[in-house]
Amino acid sequence: MRFQHTHRSGFWLGFIDFFTAGLFFLLYMPLGGLQDELDYILGRRTQRYWVAYLLGIPTLFIYPLVWMSRIAEELKAKAIEMDIDGPYTSWWHMFGWNIFGLPLMGPAIATQRFFDTLNKIESRMNEILQGSRPTTRAGTGGSSPKARSTGRSDY
Repeated sequence: MRFQHTHRSGFWLGFIDFFTAGLFFLLYMPLGGLQDELDYILGRRTQRYWVAYLLGIPTLFIYPLVWMSRIAEELKAKAIEMDIDGPYTSWWHMFGWNIFGLPLMGPAIATQRFFDTLNKIESRMNEILQGSRPTTRAGTGGSSPKARSTGRSDY
């Protein structure tokens, strides 16, 4: 899977979502492709956001916060596994900024770190995908075996 959105601004997404009481992500998760990307990266089908949102109504929206914090922790583990430099999102970062940082735009800060980690993972996965496919430009005939083995193109 090639990821198209590797430069999402998590701060603005979190800012908009905060002021729409989570309704923004009800549309953005499925229509923006975020839900499918998370499923692919984590290697499993994650719970749909709309289900977490509905379960959040009787729990004063604690359930979607815990749901998103768990996904943040899984993204952190994936980033570490892929040797991506931090800082990473994490369970405590997501939960803490959303609870204790509420007066300081905490949800937007937590979402910024979440999407920063997600963008790094997606960029690295695109690099891996691109590196596994030989690319040739029309008229060049490709690169020499020596150039392919060393990764240099000046042969």
